[in-house]
Parts: sequence; C-alpha cells; structure tokens
Amino acid sequence: MKLRSYLATAAMLALGAGAASAQSLVYCSEGSPEGFDPALYTSGTTFDASSQPIFNRLAQFIPGTTEVEPGLAESWEISEDGKTITFKLREGVKFHSNDQFTPTRDFNADDVIFTFDRQGNPENPYNKVSGGSWEYYAGMSMPELLESIEKVDDYTVKFHLTRPDAPFIANMAMDFASIHSKEYADAMMEAGTPEALNQKPIGTGPFVFQAYQKDAIIRYVRNPDYWGPPARVEALIFAITPDASVRYQKVKAGECHVMAYPNPADVQEMKDNQDIVVMEQEGLNVGYMAYNTQVPPFDNPKVRKALNMAIDKQAIIDVVFQGSGQIAKNPIPPTMWSYQDTVEDDPYDPDAAKAMLAEEGVSDLSMKIWAMPVQRPYNPNARRMAELMQEDFSQIGVNVEIVSYEWGEYLERSSDVDRDGAVLLGWTGDNGDPDNFLAVLLGCDGVGASNRAQWCHEPFDELINKAKVLTDQDERTKLYEEAQIVFKEQAPWATIAHSVVYMPMRPEVDNYVVHPLGTHIFNEVGFSD
Repeated sequence: MKLRSYLATAAMLALGAGAASAQSLVYCSEGSPEGFDPALYTSGTTFDASSQPIFNRLAQFIPGTTEVEPGLAESWEISEDGKTITFKLREGVKFHSNDQFTPTRDFNADDVIFTFDRQGNPENPYNKVSGGSWEYYAGMSMPELLESIEKVDDYTVKFHLTRPDAPFIANMAMDFASIHSKEYADAMMEAGTPEALNQKPIGTGPFVFQAYQKDAIIRYVRNPDYWGPPARVEALIFAITPDASVRYQKVKAGECHVMAYPNPADVQEMKDNQDIVVMEQEGLNVGYMAYNTQVPPFDNPKVRKALNMAIDKQAIIDVVFQGSGQIAKNPIPPTMWSYQDTVEDDPYDPDAAKAMLAEEGVSDLSMKIWAMPVQRPYNPNARRMAELMQEDFSQIGVNVEIVSYEWGEYLERSSDVDRDGAVLLGWTGDNGDPDNFLAVLLGCDGVGASNRAQWCHEPFDELINKAKVLTDQDERTKLYEEAQIVFKEQAPWATIAHSVVYMPMRPEVDNYVVHPLGTHIFNEVGFSD
C-alpha cells in the first residue's frame, strides 16, 4: 500500500490532474508517443499509448494469442466469393468525453465508415489533418482493396472488397483500424481544432485519456462506462523513461510496476532478484537494416549482397543481444508459419565482399547508417549495432557515418524515397500473418511509407499479392516460401536478428500477459492481494 500511495502522489504532482488512487498501475515506457491517433503511425510506442488503452477495433486479439475474437463487432459474415464482409455492430457502446466534447449518441455504423473513409478518401476533411500520412492503410494495400463501405443500418456495415483477402479480419484487429467518433471529429472540425483527435483522443476503450506531458508522463483513468470487463486499476500511468538502466532502477525502487525493453546485460541480474519477476517469450519479430534501393549504388542487388557479407552478425548477437537473440536470415521470424528454412544466409566473408564491390565498380563508397534512438527487442542498442557495422564496413573500404534523430522524426525521415544510406529498424508482427511482414514491409504499396527499403520488385510483389487472395494456408505457404527466396536473392535488407522478449515487473503485478505481437496491454492487469 505504501508503494502505491507514493506512486499516486508522484503522478498527481507531475500532472496536476487530480489525485491518483492507491490503485494506480505505473508502466515505465521507453519513449513518447508520436501522437494519439494510431492510424497516423506505425510505432509500437505510439500504439501502446493510444490504440490499446483508449480505443477498440471491430475485432480484437484474444490476450496472449494471435487468435481473433469479436470486439466492437459482435459478429461477421464473409460472402462466398470472399469479397463482402458484413459486420454486425455491438449496441450500447459509449464514447469517452472530455472538457471539449460530450457525446450525444452511442457508437454506430457512422463511426466505422468515418474511421476508414478519412484514411482512404482524399475528399474527406480529415484526410490531410495531422499531415495525412496514413502509412499503415497504404502499406496494407487498403486503397486498392477497399472498394466501399456500406451502411446497412445503424448497427450493420458491409465492407466491399475488390478481391478476397485472407488476413482481412485479423487486419481489422490491428491498431490502425481503431474506431474513432465521427461526432467528435465533426465537432472539432466545426470548432476549428481538428488536430484534437490526435492530441485529446476520444475512444471507446478501457481507459480514458486524461493528461500528457511530453517526455515525462501520460495519465489515464478507468472508463466507468466500458462495454467489456472494466479495467482492474483505477488509473494507468506511463512514466516515460528512455534509458533502460533508469527504467530498471525505477522498478527496483518501486517507482514503476512494469518496464519495457531491459538491457540484455541486466536480464540475469533481474532474474536473480527476488523482488523482480521476469516474463519472457520468443518474439514474433525481426531486426534489419534497409538499404534505399532507389539510390545508387544501393539500387544494385550485388552491391547490397556484398555489404551483407561484410557484416559479422554473430558479433552483433554476442555484443548487442547478449544471448537474447538469434541470427536472422529471412524477413519473417522462424516461429511464423511459412518460414523458409532452406534459405541460406549470406556468409560472413569480408574478402569476397570487397571483391564483389570491385567487380561492380564500387570504390571509395561513403554511406550513412541510421541508428534508432529507442530500444526494441529486435534492436536493444542500435547505436552499438551501427558502430559494429561501421567497423565491419571499414574492413572492405566503405566509410560509414552514423546518424540518428528523435524517434518521430526518425520514422518520418526514414520513409522518404530520397533518404540516403541504410536505416536500422525492425518489426514485431501485428496479426500473426506473414502478409503483415512481407507485404507491409516489402510490397510495392509500402514504398514511401512502411517499406523503408523503397523496394518494388515485381516478381516478389506478384507472389505476395497472389497469396493474399487464397484461403488455403498450404497454398499460401508455398507462395510465401518462394517469396522469401526472391527476397534473399535481391537483398533489399540486411537481416540481422530475431529476439526473445523480456518483461520485468514487480512481484505484486497480477495477470500481465506477454502479447506475441509485442503490444503492452493493461486493462486486465491488477495487483495480487
């Protein structure tokens, strides 16, 4: 009780937003969200702070799994040709309110239509608000896939597709598909403050957004009108703490209950500490370095292969991951169905790499490697990883400059088709389907957005697009296996690592579930007696 009272007081002083109760759960997060409108972003940091506590989707993942269950839709039916999906919506669902808005109606079909129309319709008033970068919507081929959404009645909507799409229902459980209030959007547009959707979010989720201080703290309170089981704690607090060592100290001191992304070097000490519980799970993730394949000499696959052969990936695993990772050879993790195990990784061979560059007429090459400013399981220390690569490349005569930016700027700049050099990034799956890796990160539709390699290779694209429309998993598997072979031949990335996910927490934390999709969800988390 003493620990929670202290946390409540600290939160109150930090926010000036009213007293937090003794039932406050404090999560030491690793960074500030880019905003609170999840459709505008792709970062897990942002999703943790926005889509999960504040919003719901038509479908949702069963905790701890990639299985889908009803969310704001009570049920759905798929037509025989796979091109029409009818959602029956849940009735009596209440939207949140804030000091600018009080809803006059419940959630209905208008909110579903608005949520997707603003992303895909250039004529929608909200299409260009907050920069209008609907990266996920574009990267998942939604503009080509979604023909129209039909309102049958207030609680029935039909999605008409241009073709069948095997992962569509799972996609509707993803963060970008979080349902927004059209009534709130209309009110804010009329008030001349449309950006409020991204700054003062209104959703239907288990927690209500209360206050945010950038780089410091986010405060949420339990939604008393939630349509599902109510959150177990009265308040949820994100204590934004970029340094992993500081997060660990805060957990040890009782200033946080749960932390994200520990330093690999600290994990064994955490496990040995009786006052810390460390949960772990094989991550559905991949860490990689994406070349800009539209900029010479990285437009030449042989140059990319040569650079890949210069990277000592085992040294990276030893130094950066310290036992928590394994070398990646494919763009999807080995725990995912359709993983192509027969693919051979690029060998570590600096002499052959140097000779291949010479054969391609590349000499005195200077390049940039972009290092992420945040930690992720798939890259716990991007700066150190970049330094190791810098040393590796120097052995073959390539000069490397390491650059970085604040996380939001990093993501925005790295999506530019004119970006220089190679960018360190990674991905944790969003729906358990290979399409979420292969299409979103490497498909032609993602160029200029989620496809940081800016790579559009028609033979690859044809394979993944064909796999989308099939329902037979064995047939889809064959196509994805072939696509991974093409990927390895063309080498738009240097695949680096897959990692284990560790979640340290206080022993009194009850019912935290490590999500295979990397999301941190707290509505079912409480405290043991």
